[in-house]
Amino acid sequence: MDSVLPVVWFVVIAVLWTGYLFLEGFDLGVGMHMLVSARSEQDRRVMLNTIGPVWDGNEVWLLTAGGATFAAFPSWYASLLSTLYLPIVLLLVALIVRAVAIEFAGKVDDRRWRRVWDTAMGLGSFVAAFCVGAALSLTTTGLPLDANGDRVGGPFVWATWQAVLGGLAVVGFSLAHASTYLALKTDGPVRVRAGRFSARIAPIALLPIVGWVVELQLRRGTAVTWLLVAVAAAAAAGGWVAATRRHEGRAFLGYGVFLVLGVAALFGAAFPLVLPSTLSAAWSLTVWNASSSAYTLGVMSVVAAFGVPLVLLYQGWSYWVFRRRISPAAIPAAH
Repeated sequence: MDSVLPVVWFVVIAVLWTGYLFLEGFDLGVGMHMLVSARSEQDRRVMLNTIGPVWDGNEVWLLTAGGATFAAFPSWYASLLSTLYLPIVLLLVALIVRAVAIEFAGKVDDRRWRRVWDTAMGLGSFVAAFCVGAALSLTTTGLPLDANGDRVGGPFVWATWQAVLGGLAVVGFSLAHASTYLALKTDGPVRVRAGRFSARIAPIALLPIVGWVVELQLRRGTAVTWLLVAVAAAAAAGGWVAATRRHEGRAFLGYGVFLVLGVAALFGAAFPLVLPSTLSAAWSLTVWNASSSAYTLGVMSVVAAFGVPLVLLYQGWSYWVFRRRISPAAIPAAH
């Protein structure tokens, strides 16, 4: 049991990150689309209303993933966050700016006021997505850690091409994922442009995450993870075909399955490492040498067995309540 529970919690954390990228992915993507796809103030209001009831619930997945890592793998948490101190702080600032923008954008009926906060939301979404992607990429590809798990080098030693690739991967996926979400959740001009984006530009936006997955598979991939990559590619192709035929639900599902299997391939190829050391393989953190005690993991497992189903039921109910499309006619006049 002592060797099983760390593996179980490694899988749980992978699932939490998958849920965050799936749900917050279209949240962040909608924020970016408000800058790149909206043509009018009404378009931006339609976009914002698609995530208005759910965005703060989606961010809970990030908090849960971080909290689970802190409790189940304290060495992983300490080494990762201390080494990535600057991008993590930037991530938190971006999320705060984004949240404030969502709440403040409609407080004053002034065009300049709204444009400032819409821009803040778009930039905050971009920075948050990039920082999350950079952190996750370095978690799988490695950081310069010594035998104590401490960073070796300056404060920007994390700024590598793998970090940039991971950042672009999450930004690109968020844009693609949000385009299918907007096509599924809206009606009118936003739906048309989102459908066009998911059919024409989304496949290009997915290329960075494909590069990240393939690069890791070439390093440490197994037959199982390569199979996951193949199925994920097929799902993405199916989503693209559905988008070209304006089958919006199938397109959303295809790109979503692509993410789920792609993340599974990433964590599967990384296992049993939770944070590789680029200085020496002997200094890498694994699911066993970075985990908490068996007692701690056991208590966490009992709590999670009751808590996680409740969270899933509540969030599923929220999406069911707000399942209808949003059209420009549903947006009240500004006041």
